[in-house]
Amino acid sequence: MKGAEPAAVLILRPDGSVTPTDRSIAHEAPVAIEVDGLGYAVMMATPLDLTAFATGFALTERLIDDASDLIDVDPFQAADGWLLRLTLAGRCRGRVADRVRHRTGDTACGLCGIAGLEQLRRPLPAAPSPPSVDAAAVFAALDAIRDHQPLTRATGALHAAALCDDAGSVRRCFEDVGRHNALDKLVGSVALADEPPSGFVLVTSRISFEMADKALVMRAPMLVGVSAPTDMAVAHARANGLTLLALARGDAVLVMNDPHGVFRRDR
Repeated sequence: MKGAEPAAVLILRPDGSVTPTDRSIAHEAPVAIEVDGLGYAVMMATPLDLTAFATGFALTERLIDDASDLIDVDPFQAADGWLLRLTLAGRCRGRVADRVRHRTGDTACGLCGIAGLEQLRRPLPAAPSPPSVDAAAVFAALDAIRDHQPLTRATGALHAAALCDDAGSVRRCFEDVGRHNALDKLVGSVALADEPPSGFVLVTSRISFEMADKALVMRAPMLVGVSAPTDMAVAHARANGLTLLALARGDAVLVMNDPHGVFRRDR
């Protein structure tokens, strides 16, 4: 599987001149997710790290409670895209049938398997631990993330989600054309490795409600985004004890929620 494809393009300049060149184009494909034989969702994704993606997707959709509840993941390339067949543990199988039966519609950036607004209040695992970081770790991660985005450097068209340790070193990083998909891949990879939810998550995108929700499912102590948050994301973080930083740039970061006083100057 490839994350990018070469393409011949033209560079148009203000003086009207045209120069031929080659450019890497991000690979995007429909990934149909089938759970226990039932069609659940079709995601537009970069078809890499599909087992991690499937695991993270199932966790953040609350179809499973633990990576061990996902009995099998079978990625299959079809003529029009990819089919991702998931098999759940017996105790989880009623969930997908109920979601498929009652689902009324999805949006490209929405939450799959949700029938009504009241279902936004889905159960979360235990509250995240206080982060053990300082400002230097956040800026170190921002400086290091570019070195972990080869497809983004080649195409300029992908998002990344990274797990960083307390010193700001990038330990895991996943790229995808979809910001939700990149974070699901990270969630799944950490779950499959059975790693403790330490350090913090850095995403190269805006922080919406569902991005904060995925971080909470992962039990990440802190979520950092390079773009702005939505009001629902901030409210979700505040209601559930997630330390949230946004508009993270090389010269400044906004602290949107600091429930443990990690970044208080008077600590």
